[in-house]
Amino acid sequence: MKLTIITPDKLAYEGDVTAVTVPGSAGSFQILKDHAPIVSTLEDGKVIIQGGDAQTVFVIKGGVVEAKDNDITVLAEGIVEE
Repeated sequence: MKLTIITPDKLAYEGDVTAVTVPGSAGSFQILKDHAPIVSTLEDGKVIIQGGDAQTVFVIKGGVVEAKDNDITVLAEGIVEE
């Protein structure tokens, strides 16, 4: 699957992933290969990216996620620097 995370000022992440967990407005959920098409609003929280043996975490300030045909796009209002 291909994941893209975009903020108003930059492209934060782009790459192939095996799973993505996002902070949905009704609770966190995971997107795996061949997930049904979805558009959801996101709350402040962690976007957890699984790619092979590695795990990357971004903390976002709300936004929107769209997943369709194994192409996932996260439009984040901002990313919290830790």
